[in-house]
Amino acid sequence: MGCCVSKFPPTETHPEKEKPQSHGPTSLLSGRPPPAAPSAGGGAEPAIASSGVPSFSEFSYADLKTATNNFSPDFIVSESGEKAPNIVYKGRLPNRRWIAVKKFPKLAWPDPKQFAEEAWGVGKLRHRKLANLIGYCCDGDERLLVAEYMPNDTLAKHLFHWERQTIEWAMRLRVALYIAEALEYCSSEGRPLYHDLNAYRVLFDEDGDPRLSCFGLMKNSRDGKSYSTNLAYTPPEYLKNGRVTPESVIYSFGTVLLDLLSGKHIPPSHALDMIRGKNIILLMDSHLEGKFSTEEATVVVGLASQCLQYEPRERPNIKDLVTTLSPLQPKSDVPSYVMLGISKHEEAPPTPQRPLSPMGEACSRMDLTAIHQILITTHYRDDEGTNELSFQEWTQQMRDMLDARKRGDYAFRDKDFKVAIDCYSQFIDVGTMVSPTVYARRSLCYLMCDQPDVALRDAMQAQIVSPDWPTAFYMQSVALAKLDMHQDAADMLKEASGLEEKRQKGGR
Repeated sequence: MGCCVSKFPPTETHPEKEKPQSHGPTSLLSGRPPPAAPSAGGGAEPAIASSGVPSFSEFSYADLKTATNNFSPDFIVSESGEKAPNIVYKGRLPNRRWIAVKKFPKLAWPDPKQFAEEAWGVGKLRHRKLANLIGYCCDGDERLLVAEYMPNDTLAKHLFHWERQTIEWAMRLRVALYIAEALEYCSSEGRPLYHDLNAYRVLFDEDGDPRLSCFGLMKNSRDGKSYSTNLAYTPPEYLKNGRVTPESVIYSFGTVLLDLLSGKHIPPSHALDMIRGKNIILLMDSHLEGKFSTEEATVVVGLASQCLQYEPRERPNIKDLVTTLSPLQPKSDVPSYVMLGISKHEEAPPTPQRPLSPMGEACSRMDLTAIHQILITTHYRDDEGTNELSFQEWTQQMRDMLDARKRGDYAFRDKDFKVAIDCYSQFIDVGTMVSPTVYARRSLCYLMCDQPDVALRDAMQAQIVSPDWPTAFYMQSVALAKLDMHQDAADMLKEASGLEEKRQKGGR
């Protein structure tokens, strides 16, 4: 029997990529840029070959759906609130590269051209202290951004929700400097505005080095709010006019400095009162237990105070931040992962190369109850086109045959599988109509009655009637597994999954 199955006509398991949408640049994972990509407004794009960061490109929605296991809740890495409703997923591309995918709510950016231009502007940036943007998707109403994935959590997690150890003082100074340098680079490349800079926007890569998320370089929507945090932490001028300015970014950087100093999220007004009262020790994180330099802390507190000035013109500029923080690096020769207390190159759980559909999952588990429910739900929609009957053929025999199938359907629904087998057999034996669904249903009935050899034969008949029908292959995989032909079963499951993917990309 195994030989019969292995000699089926070959089917395509690696279909072509989805055709590019007409409204945007070419959709490819290879990174080919579209013609006349919009400019970022700054200098030429730096060479990136040595860093291994891919060129910016458009992704198809199908690619990102596969990479994130159909946007599984298990792949969510961050979720924002009502003011900026968007979700970030982790995912894995066919080349094994991990990615972060930010999914905007529908119609957050109604104009696909505007979204693409904004994304391309940010996508031109490349810096080792940024979690770089590597692509976007503009497919129908879908708007998504794709960035490098940072596996070691956010600054907020390490500062506010730590489990093993808090961040040591030298590492906090490194975070402040790296983020200042990232902002300085963005400003020099014509992207000075960063929306809602906070401890959740600071990420740690596989080496534990801090990186600034590229997602903050774009608003959450065309007309949406640029800040999603509590108003107590929002730049005062933003509350007046709703606009982000370079000085607003400096203010937000000051709130991050407060986080690093205190290990808590303190409203700037409270912190400034403490600073004016010269209560610096009260401001400092008690978990540091005096393991910090008072001189260095005094400099950082002074810088935070300057950043948080009410009047934007009284705040320092980006270059001042870097100049002040650069000398405050007491452990410049110690790797970040050592100071952060993590293992180097920490790997996240692997993603399946091709996520299975509900039918595929049920068949891989040999969950006959789940298969039964799916076959009931899909009914006979996959039988379209298998029969074309003339008026003359509509005889009493035909009516009796359809009545037998109807009785079989009732019995199948009620899990009376022996009766269903008898009724479906009457339908099949007449031979006037052929139905792949009837063969698939009778195949499951035989499996329920512990007759996998007959079940396999029916599943093969379903394939003969409908050669590219994934369900026929799925049912064969279950029957083969029941017959302990596990390698053949795995091959058939893979074949079914490939056919299903091909159908989806073909719009069927």
